[in-house]
Amino acid sequence: MCRWLAYSGSPVLLEELLYAPENSLVMQSKHARLGATAVNGDGFGIGWYGSASTPGLFLSTEPAWNDRNLRELSAQITVDRVFAHVRASTGGAVQRSNCHPFRHGGWLWMHNGLIPKFPLVRRELMLAIDPVLFPLIEGSTDSEVMFYLALSFGLEQDPPAGVARMVEFVEDVGRRAGVEYPVQMTVAVTDGSTTWAFRYSSRGKSRSLFHSTDVSTLRRQYPDNPALHNLTDDSRLIVSEPLADLVGAWQEVPESTCVVVRTGVEEELLPFKP
Repeated sequence: MCRWLAYSGSPVLLEELLYAPENSLVMQSKHARLGATAVNGDGFGIGWYGSASTPGLFLSTEPAWNDRNLRELSAQITVDRVFAHVRASTGGAVQRSNCHPFRHGGWLWMHNGLIPKFPLVRRELMLAIDPVLFPLIEGSTDSEVMFYLALSFGLEQDPPAGVARMVEFVEDVGRRAGVEYPVQMTVAVTDGSTTWAFRYSSRGKSRSLFHSTDVSTLRRQYPDNPALHNLTDDSRLIVSEPLADLVGAWQEVPESTCVVVRTGVEEELLPFKP
């Protein structure tokens, strides 16, 4: 499986997210603590928002821990909203078009999990994708198919509803094909101003997902930690696993939950039950 993080808030250097923490995402690419696999070396991807109308992407099939370009760029690029993902393939080829995050217009999407027995249901799932969107699919992963199904089912108008319809459809197709638990996912999607993250599985035993505690609370707990004083109160992280062992800094996202993070607003946790 994979590991990912979604950050929004005060501008920070990418290396502060990807390299500096003791359990950074790059560290998780070779020594994940809570993942289904410890090594996530089948490529990585970074998606961020700059001055262009669409987010930038840097994708590579190299293991994140072994990519010198990632190290160089991370020391130079400052971001206030970023998606980062390290991949452990569940069957798709190790190629750049299969690396997360995936982009459509101003939207980014990344996923940890799988559609079990994907080759068995792939054809029916792909035939449900909007014909206008279908030619835009570049890779061969279940994750990208999930994204384009969600887009077909109204993601851009109502993200939680679009993702819910996607999950409902995948579960229906999977169960008709004899798959007992058709969906396993933690998913993050953003339009550049709001991030939505989902923790859900058909079995009710989803992969790990955490969100950071309110920064003002952490400042009171750790008044001598300089990093916390450089962050605005609306700075938030959603992660596959905590980046550091700072007591009180992380809260587990409950099963079947959608986390909503809007710029300048406290995060909101909503039930997600397709």
